[in-house]
Amino acid sequence: MMNKDQEIVNYWLRSAKRDWETVQILFDNKKYDQALFYCHLFLEKTLKAVFLKKQKKIPPYTHKLTRLALLAELDLTSSQKDQLDEITTFNLEARYDDYKSRFYKKATKDYAKNYLIIANNLSQWLLKQI
Repeated sequence: MMNKDQEIVNYWLRSAKRDWETVQILFDNKKYDQALFYCHLFLEKTLKAVFLKKQKKIPPYTHKLTRLALLAELDLTSSQKDQLDEITTFNLEARYDDYKSRFYKKATKDYAKNYLIIANNLSQWLLKQI
């Protein structure tokens, strides 16, 4: 891999690490919906680093985690695919108000705690793919 590509991979991974730290702060402060949003960003950036490392090109502009994983030619289990699909729904930036309202109600402490564990496990698996 070219030196420039490695710099970009490192950028994605550093940014993902900062997002994971933000996840922890938000969760500890009972901002579960926001913690889940940053959880999505954390995995998206990790996946983009993996994509660049494996495909040797800039990742596509998408927030769909399963799509990124498949474009990176990762061999996902059906469980991993389902988890990435669910975590993709945490990206609320352009969602409608009724969707946001339903998400806020779903984003309980237990739900968030479960998905933080899932996201951390997915991240560890992704990093082994690099």
